Amino acid sequence: MKLSAILMTLFVGVLSLAANAQQTKLLTADKHNEYGLVYSLPTTALDIEVEVLHTVKKAGPYGKYAKKYLGISEVIDSNSEKWEVKSVRVTRRGVANLEEQYLMQFKAGVLVSICVAEDGKLLAVNSTAQVPLQTEIETVAMLPSSLDNNEYLQYVDEDFLVSQSSAKRAQMLAENIMEVRNAKIALSRGTAESMPTDGKQLELMLASLAHQEQTMTEAFVGTVQTETQVKKFTFTPSGDKNSDRQVLLRLSDFAGFVDADDYSGDPIYISVDVTRRGQMPVNEKGDEKKMPKDAVVYNIPGAAKVKLSTMTKTLFEQEMDFSQFGTKFGLNPSIFSAKKDPSYAIFDPITGALVEVGTVETEE
Repeated sequence: MKLSAILMTLFVGVLSLAANAQQTKLLTADKHNEYGLVYSLPTTALDIEVEVLHTVKKAGPYGKYAKKYLGISEVIDSNSEKWEVKSVRVTRRGVANLEEQYLMQFKAGVLVSICVAEDGKLLAVNSTAQVPLQTEIETVAMLPSSLDNNEYLQYVDEDFLVSQSSAKRAQMLAENIMEVRNAKIALSRGTAESMPTDGKQLELMLASLAHQEQTMTEAFVGTVQTETQVKKFTFTPSGDKNSDRQVLLRLSDFAGFVDADDYSGDPIYISVDVTRRGQMPVNEKGDEKKMPKDAVVYNIPGAAKVKLSTMTKTLFEQEMDFSQFGTKFGLNPSIFSAKKDPSYAIFDPITGALVEVGTVETEE
């Protein structure tokens, strides 16, 4: 395939990238931009998602009678609320560093293109590349408790309502539960006085009775309701020093997520400790290579250990590559504009590292 045909294919391909990836742009050196293409290198940022589990326990009004009338000893005896970390997800994202912008300058008539992200960071030369979209953690909403509006009162009679004795009301409520259980057994065995006409009706009747039984039982044993919430943060480590145990957020047992300076919550820390600095490439003699003139600049990333923790527990710990802990080198721009066997290059959208260099296939 000729290089001109490849470039046309790239334009078509860019249009299809947005479905599963961030939008990218293909820029071609021509007279409109004076044959100069501008790009940025990325800084590596951390996208942090903290998922918490919120649990609300409510005691039933007849909990102290559960053992006597229902034979149940495990009950919730007091109202309580708790927030705790369920999971932590840390992903990296490249953000264009406007202080690291470069110009690729070519002569008129040269067919060279670059693929950049929406923010201008370099993704590829004479090729296309994608920046995958990140999925979000799904949250679970809290369902209402049957005790919020005393739903069990829908299934009691007037004698229950007028009784002034909590023990008597508990006894009557327990008797109602037993009647519902017996009705379920009779329907299941086909011995009920009024049997449903079909299987669907039977299913609905059994479901209704099960709900009544659960609702009245909860007046004895209490309820446990849960939900999950996700808090998102972006943290960009400094390139010249470690980030040691900075308070990212705080989590309160009663209020959930609170600000980092709100001491009603327990802290969640983030630490980023450099484990490796990027090194300049060397030649066969072990001497550092010199940057090519007017080079297509890319990053040689370093690495750091990222850790999220509470005062007593490690929530996340992993070594990751970062552009800001590395150095820079470059490719000779002439390899991309060669009339015979021009090259292509693909770069990591997160760190700006060189991923692949190859030769564009051409037809004779």
